Amino acid sequence: MSLFKIVSGISLIFLFAVFVSAQTSSKPKSIPFSIPMLNSVKSSPAFAEIILRKTELEAELESLLVSYTEDFPKIKEIRFEIDSLKKELERLSTVKSAESSKLTLALGKLMVRKAELETDLWNLRKKYDDNHPEVKRAKRKIDIYESAIKEILG
Repeated sequence: MSLFKIVSGISLIFLFAVFVSAQTSSKPKSIPFSIPMLNSVKSSPAFAEIILRKTELEAELESLLVSYTEDFPKIKEIRFEIDSLKKELERLSTVKSAESSKLTLALGKLMVRKAELETDLWNLRKKYDDNHPEVKRAKRKIDIYESAIKEILG
């Protein structure tokens, strides 16, 4: 069995789990995201990697919401990272079917790591201004990841 089929299967399992969870929950839920995508994008390793991280964060968020309110810093942080991942999913949705071979696991990992770094920068900006060395360092890291992503996507 190829790695592609394994990752595709994993992504389907996670999507099914999210769907079942939304259907069986007693409180109403909105659809986590609504992005029109080609099947070639949805079955890509990059998409699966981003969905995996997003699902992990959503599960962590649900467990925190049992004990904490929306004002809890960790909840705000998780929501910020989920939003960053949604932006990366939107970006994947723009990839044409003919270019779907670019949507590798490595690309997914780059996008997930970039979302994590954006969250780190968001936290740093709450403490420091944009001229602080740590903020500048965090921005440069994000730029490096963005450059690598652009290089792959062209």
